[in-house]
Amino acid sequence: MSLDFTDGTGAKRYLAEGGTETEIMFRHGYDFPHFAVFELLKNPDATEKLRDMYRRYLDVVAESGFAAMMGALDYRASPDWGKLLGYSAQGLADVQCQCIEFLREVAQPYQDQISEIRISGIVGPRGDAYSLNKTITADEAEDYHSVQLQTLKALNVDVAWAATINNLPEAVGLSRAAAKVGIPVVVSFTLTSEHILRSGPTLRQAVEATDAEAGDMKPMCYGLNCSHPLEFAPALEPGEWFKRVRNIRPNAAMMDKIALCKLNHLEEGDPVELGVQLGELARKYPHIDMWGGCCGTWEKHLREIARNVGANAV
Repeated sequence: MSLDFTDGTGAKRYLAEGGTETEIMFRHGYDFPHFAVFELLKNPDATEKLRDMYRRYLDVVAESGFAAMMGALDYRASPDWGKLLGYSAQGLADVQCQCIEFLREVAQPYQDQISEIRISGIVGPRGDAYSLNKTITADEAEDYHSVQLQTLKALNVDVAWAATINNLPEAVGLSRAAAKVGIPVVVSFTLTSEHILRSGPTLRQAVEATDAEAGDMKPMCYGLNCSHPLEFAPALEPGEWFKRVRNIRPNAAMMDKIALCKLNHLEEGDPVELGVQLGELARKYPHIDMWGGCCGTWEKHLREIARNVGANAV
Protein backbone atom coordinates (compact mmCIF):
# COMPACT_ATOMS: atom_id res chain seq x y z
CA MET A 1 0.00 0.00 0.00
CA SER A 2 1.42 3.35 -1.05
CA LEU A 3 1.90 6.00 1.61
CA ASP A 4 0.50 8.49 -0.90
CA PHE A 5 -2.11 6.81 -3.08
CA THR A 6 -2.95 10.07 -4.86
CA ASP A 7 -0.41 12.11 -6.77
CA GLY A 8 -1.55 15.59 -5.82
CA THR A 9 -2.06 16.70 -9.43
CA GLY A 10 -5.82 16.24 -9.60
CA ALA A 11 -5.41 13.76 -12.46
CA LYS A 12 -7.51 11.24 -10.53
CA ARG A 13 -10.30 12.53 -8.34
CA TYR A 14 -11.93 10.78 -5.42
CA LEU A 15 -15.44 11.27 -4.09
CA ALA A 16 -16.13 10.54 -0.42
CA GLU A 17 -19.53 10.18 1.25
CA GLY A 18 -21.45 13.03 2.88
CA GLY A 19 -22.51 13.64 6.45
CA THR A 20 -23.41 10.12 7.55
CA GLU A 21 -24.50 11.09 11.04
CA THR A 22 -26.79 13.96 10.03
CA GLU A 23 -28.33 11.94 7.18
CA ILE A 24 -29.23 8.89 9.26
CA MET A 25 -30.25 10.99 12.26
CA PHE A 26 -32.40 13.69 10.71
CA ARG A 27 -33.64 12.15 7.45
CA HIS A 28 -34.25 8.67 8.82
CA GLY A 29 -34.95 9.43 12.46
CA TYR A 30 -32.37 7.31 14.30
CA ASP A 31 -30.79 8.44 17.55
CA PHE A 32 -27.40 7.31 18.82
CA PRO A 33 -25.35 8.38 21.86
CA HIS A 34 -22.30 10.64 21.74
CA PHE A 35 -22.52 10.94 17.93
CA ALA A 36 -21.33 7.31 17.71
CA VAL A 37 -23.17 6.19 14.61
CA PHE A 38 -21.59 2.72 14.79
CA GLU A 39 -24.06 1.99 17.60
CA LEU A 40 -26.71 1.65 14.87
CA LEU A 41 -24.99 -1.51 13.61
CA LYS A 42 -26.76 -3.22 16.53
CA ASN A 43 -30.10 -2.34 14.91
CA PRO A 44 -30.92 -4.38 11.76
CA ASP A 45 -33.40 -1.82 10.44
CA ALA A 46 -30.95 1.06 10.91
CA THR A 47 -28.15 -1.00 9.36
CA GLU A 48 -30.27 -1.54 6.27
CA LYS A 49 -30.91 2.20 6.05
CA LEU A 50 -27.17 2.79 6.23
CA ARG A 51 -26.61 0.26 3.45
CA ASP A 52 -29.14 2.06 1.28
CA MET A 53 -27.45 5.39 1.99
CA TYR A 54 -24.07 4.08 0.96
CA ARG A 55 -25.49 2.47 -2.16
CA ARG A 56 -26.92 5.84 -3.18
CA TYR A 57 -23.51 7.41 -2.59
CA LEU A 58 -21.76 4.73 -4.64
CA ASP A 59 -24.30 5.15 -7.43
CA VAL A 60 -23.21 8.79 -7.67
CA VAL A 61 -19.55 7.78 -7.72
CA ALA A 62 -20.23 5.28 -10.52
CA GLU A 63 -22.19 7.86 -12.53
CA SER A 64 -19.53 10.53 -12.10
CA GLY A 65 -16.50 8.52 -13.19
CA PHE A 66 -14.68 9.48 -10.00
CA ALA A 67 -12.87 6.97 -7.83
CA ALA A 68 -14.31 6.33 -4.35
CA MET A 69 -12.77 7.20 -1.02
CA MET A 70 -15.31 5.49 1.17
CA GLY A 71 -15.37 6.25 4.89
CA ALA A 72 -16.71 4.20 7.73
CA LEU A 73 -18.82 4.82 10.83
CA ASP A 74 -15.93 4.95 13.30
CA TYR A 75 -15.54 8.68 14.04
CA ARG A 76 -16.06 7.96 17.75
CA ALA A 77 -14.23 4.62 17.88
CA SER A 78 -11.41 5.84 20.10
CA PRO A 79 -10.67 4.95 23.74
CA ASP A 80 -12.29 7.83 25.66
CA TRP A 81 -15.48 7.75 23.64
CA GLY A 82 -15.51 3.95 23.78
CA LYS A 83 -15.41 4.05 27.57
CA LEU A 84 -18.34 6.47 27.64
CA LEU A 85 -20.26 3.93 25.58
CA GLY A 86 -19.24 0.99 27.78
CA TYR A 87 -16.78 -0.72 25.44
CA SER A 88 -13.67 -2.62 26.48
CA ALA A 89 -10.54 -2.21 24.38
CA GLN A 90 -11.30 -5.44 22.52
CA GLY A 91 -14.93 -4.49 22.12
CA LEU A 92 -13.94 -1.21 20.52
CA ALA A 93 -11.56 -2.97 18.14
CA ASP A 94 -14.38 -5.35 17.21
CA VAL A 95 -16.62 -2.35 16.45
CA GLN A 96 -13.96 -0.90 14.16
CA CYS A 97 -13.85 -4.20 12.33
CA GLN A 98 -17.64 -4.11 11.92
CA CYS A 99 -17.43 -0.60 10.48
CA ILE A 100 -14.82 -1.51 7.89
CA GLU A 101 -16.45 -4.81 6.96
CA PHE A 102 -19.75 -2.98 6.49
CA LEU A 103 -18.09 -0.74 3.89
CA ARG A 104 -16.43 -3.61 2.08
CA GLU A 105 -19.69 -5.52 1.92
CA VAL A 106 -21.60 -2.56 0.46
CA ALA A 107 -18.79 -1.76 -1.99
CA GLN A 108 -18.40 -5.28 -3.37
CA PRO A 109 -21.12 -5.06 -6.08
CA TYR A 110 -19.55 -1.83 -7.37
CA GLN A 111 -16.09 -3.22 -8.08
CA ASP A 112 -16.78 -3.36 -11.82
CA GLN A 113 -18.57 -0.01 -11.93
CA ILE A 114 -16.03 2.19 -10.14
CA SER A 115 -12.42 2.41 -11.27
CA GLU A 116 -10.98 2.40 -7.76
CA ILE A 117 -12.50 2.06 -4.30
CA ARG A 118 -10.35 3.11 -1.36
CA ILE A 119 -11.47 2.39 2.20
CA SER A 120 -10.81 4.98 4.89
CA GLY A 121 -11.07 4.74 8.64
CA ILE A 122 -12.44 7.86 10.32
CA VAL A 123 -10.53 9.26 13.30
CA GLY A 124 -12.20 11.98 15.34
CA PRO A 125 -10.65 14.28 17.95
CA ARG A 126 -10.13 13.05 21.48
CA GLY A 127 -12.43 15.76 22.82
CA ASP A 128 -15.26 17.81 21.40
CA ALA A 129 -14.54 19.02 17.87
CA TYR A 130 -16.12 22.36 18.67
CA SER A 131 -14.31 23.06 21.93
CA LEU A 132 -10.72 24.20 22.24
CA ASN A 133 -9.26 21.06 23.85
CA LYS A 134 -6.16 23.11 24.68
CA THR A 135 -4.88 20.68 27.29
CA ILE A 136 -3.90 17.91 24.88
CA THR A 137 -0.21 17.73 23.99
CA ALA A 138 1.32 16.25 20.87
CA ASP A 139 2.71 13.34 22.89
CA GLU A 140 -0.69 12.68 24.47
CA ALA A 141 -2.38 12.82 21.09
CA GLU A 142 0.15 10.43 19.59
CA ASP A 143 -0.38 7.93 22.38
CA TYR A 144 -4.16 8.27 22.33
CA HIS A 145 -4.73 8.00 18.57
CA SER A 146 -2.24 5.15 18.13
CA VAL A 147 -4.86 2.78 19.56
CA GLN A 148 -7.44 3.39 16.84
CA LEU A 149 -4.82 3.70 14.11
CA GLN A 150 -3.20 0.36 15.00
CA THR A 151 -6.56 -1.35 14.61
CA LEU A 152 -7.14 0.36 11.26
CA LYS A 153 -3.71 -0.79 10.11
CA ALA A 154 -4.55 -4.38 11.09
CA LEU A 155 -7.79 -4.05 9.10
CA ASN A 156 -5.73 -2.98 6.05
CA VAL A 157 -7.57 0.24 5.32
CA ASP A 158 -6.09 2.47 2.64
CA VAL A 159 -6.07 5.71 4.58
CA ALA A 160 -7.08 7.27 7.87
CA TRP A 161 -9.12 10.44 7.60
CA ALA A 162 -8.72 12.54 10.76
CA ALA A 163 -11.80 14.75 10.80
CA THR A 164 -12.73 18.02 12.54
CA ILE A 165 -9.31 18.66 14.06
CA ASN A 166 -9.15 22.12 15.62
CA ASN A 167 -5.76 22.39 17.33
CA LEU A 168 -2.12 21.93 16.38
CA PRO A 169 -0.90 19.54 19.11
CA GLU A 170 -3.54 17.00 18.14
CA ALA A 171 -2.71 17.35 14.45
CA VAL A 172 0.98 16.81 15.18
CA GLY A 173 0.39 13.84 17.47
CA LEU A 174 -2.00 12.22 15.01
CA SER A 175 0.51 12.61 12.20
CA ARG A 176 3.30 11.05 14.25
CA ALA A 177 1.08 8.18 15.34
CA ALA A 178 -0.01 7.42 11.78
CA ALA A 179 3.58 7.49 10.51
CA LYS A 180 4.75 5.11 13.22
CA VAL A 181 1.84 2.75 12.63
CA GLY A 182 2.45 2.93 8.87
CA ILE A 183 -0.87 4.24 7.61
CA PRO A 184 -1.42 7.33 5.43
CA VAL A 185 -3.42 10.05 7.17
CA VAL A 186 -5.33 13.08 5.91
CA VAL A 187 -5.56 15.67 8.69
CA SER A 188 -8.76 17.62 8.11
CA PHE A 189 -9.26 20.90 9.95
CA THR A 190 -12.54 22.64 10.69
CA LEU A 191 -12.75 26.44 10.58
CA THR A 192 -14.99 28.96 12.30
CA SER A 193 -16.99 31.79 10.75
CA GLU A 194 -13.86 33.90 11.37
CA HIS A 195 -12.04 31.61 8.88
CA ILE A 196 -9.62 30.23 11.50
CA LEU A 197 -9.25 27.16 13.67
CA ARG A 198 -11.16 27.51 16.94
CA SER A 199 -7.82 27.36 18.76
CA GLY A 200 -6.65 30.48 16.90
CA PRO A 201 -4.32 29.66 13.98
CA THR A 202 -5.13 30.39 10.37
CA LEU A 203 -5.32 27.43 8.01
CA ARG A 204 -1.93 28.35 6.57
CA GLN A 205 -0.39 28.54 10.04
CA ALA A 206 -1.93 25.17 10.96
CA VAL A 207 -0.59 23.42 7.86
CA GLU A 208 2.88 24.95 8.03
CA ALA A 209 3.26 24.42 11.78
CA THR A 210 2.04 20.81 11.68
CA ASP A 211 4.39 19.98 8.82
CA ALA A 212 7.29 21.64 10.61
CA GLU A 213 6.66 19.96 13.97
CA ALA A 214 5.86 16.54 12.52
CA GLY A 215 8.90 16.66 10.23
CA ASP A 216 9.46 13.34 8.49
CA MET A 217 6.22 12.10 10.06
CA LYS A 218 3.98 14.73 8.50
CA PRO A 219 0.58 13.64 7.14
CA MET A 220 -0.07 12.54 3.59
CA CYS A 221 -1.98 15.78 3.10
CA TYR A 222 -4.53 18.09 4.70
CA GLY A 223 -8.22 18.76 4.29
CA LEU A 224 -11.14 20.90 5.38
CA ASN A 225 -14.44 19.58 6.66
CA CYS A 226 -17.47 20.59 8.71
CA SER A 227 -17.22 24.15 7.39
CA HIS A 228 -19.18 25.85 4.61
CA PRO A 229 -17.28 27.41 1.66
CA LEU A 230 -18.21 30.85 2.98
CA GLU A 231 -16.28 29.94 6.13
CA PHE A 232 -13.19 28.40 4.57
CA ALA A 233 -12.81 30.03 1.14
CA PRO A 234 -11.28 33.24 2.59
CA ALA A 235 -8.60 31.10 4.25
CA LEU A 236 -7.38 29.63 0.96
CA GLU A 237 -4.25 31.63 0.17
CA PRO A 238 -2.31 30.56 -2.92
CA GLY A 239 1.20 29.31 -2.23
CA GLU A 240 3.30 26.22 -1.81
CA TRP A 241 1.68 25.48 1.53
CA PHE A 242 -1.75 25.18 -0.07
CA LYS A 243 -0.61 22.35 -2.32
CA ARG A 244 -0.68 20.27 0.87
CA VAL A 245 -4.48 20.82 1.13
CA ARG A 246 -6.09 18.23 -1.10
CA ASN A 247 -9.35 17.24 0.60
CA ILE A 248 -12.53 19.38 0.75
CA ARG A 249 -15.70 18.20 2.50
CA PRO A 250 -18.07 21.09 3.26
CA ASN A 251 -21.21 21.43 5.32
CA ALA A 252 -24.39 21.96 3.35
CA ALA A 253 -25.43 25.10 5.19
CA MET A 254 -23.69 28.21 6.44
CA MET A 255 -24.64 27.76 10.10
CA ASP A 256 -22.83 27.41 13.39
CA LYS A 257 -21.85 23.75 13.86
CA ILE A 258 -23.41 23.35 17.30
CA ALA A 259 -26.60 25.03 16.11
CA LEU A 260 -26.77 22.60 13.18
CA CYS A 261 -26.70 19.63 15.56
CA LYS A 262 -29.49 21.12 17.69
CA LEU A 263 -31.96 21.78 14.87
CA ASN A 264 -33.58 18.34 15.06
CA HIS A 265 -34.06 18.43 11.31
CA LEU A 266 -31.83 18.21 8.26
CA GLU A 267 -30.50 21.54 7.02
CA GLU A 268 -29.38 20.74 3.50
CA GLY A 269 -28.85 24.26 2.16
CA ASP A 270 -28.74 24.62 -1.63
CA PRO A 271 -27.08 21.57 -3.25
CA VAL A 272 -26.81 23.29 -6.65
CA GLU A 273 -25.14 26.36 -5.20
CA LEU A 274 -22.76 24.20 -3.16
CA GLY A 275 -21.78 22.29 -6.28
CA VAL A 276 -21.05 25.53 -8.13
CA GLN A 277 -18.93 26.82 -5.24
CA LEU A 278 -16.82 23.66 -5.17
CA GLY A 279 -16.57 23.59 -8.94
CA GLU A 280 -15.04 27.05 -8.80
CA LEU A 281 -12.55 25.86 -6.19
CA ALA A 282 -11.63 22.93 -8.46
CA ARG A 283 -11.00 25.36 -11.31
CA LYS A 284 -8.78 27.59 -9.18
CA TYR A 285 -6.99 24.77 -7.38
CA PRO A 286 -6.70 21.76 -9.73
CA HIS A 287 -4.41 19.87 -7.33
CA ILE A 288 -7.34 19.18 -4.94
CA ASP A 289 -8.19 15.56 -5.64
CA MET A 290 -10.45 14.41 -2.79
CA TRP A 291 -13.98 15.78 -2.54
CA GLY A 292 -17.07 14.93 -0.53
CA GLY A 293 -19.46 16.36 2.03
CA CYS A 294 -20.06 16.79 5.73
CA CYS A 295 -23.09 17.83 7.83
CA GLY A 296 -26.34 17.99 5.87
CA THR A 297 -24.97 16.49 2.64
CA TRP A 298 -25.65 13.23 0.84
CA GLU A 299 -26.31 12.10 -2.71
CA LYS A 300 -28.00 15.28 -3.99
CA HIS A 301 -25.04 17.37 -2.88
CA LEU A 302 -22.47 14.79 -3.96
CA ARG A 303 -23.99 14.61 -7.43
CA GLU A 304 -23.75 18.39 -7.84
CA ILE A 305 -20.23 18.46 -6.40
CA ALA A 306 -19.06 15.70 -8.75
CA ARG A 307 -20.74 17.33 -11.75
CA ASN A 308 -19.19 20.73 -11.14
CA VAL A 309 -15.77 19.49 -10.06
CA GLY A 310 -15.68 17.08 -13.00
CA ALA A 311 -16.51 19.90 -15.41
CA ASN A 312 -13.37 21.64 -14.22
CA ALA A 313 -11.14 18.56 -14.54
CA VAL A 314 -7.58 19.13 -15.63
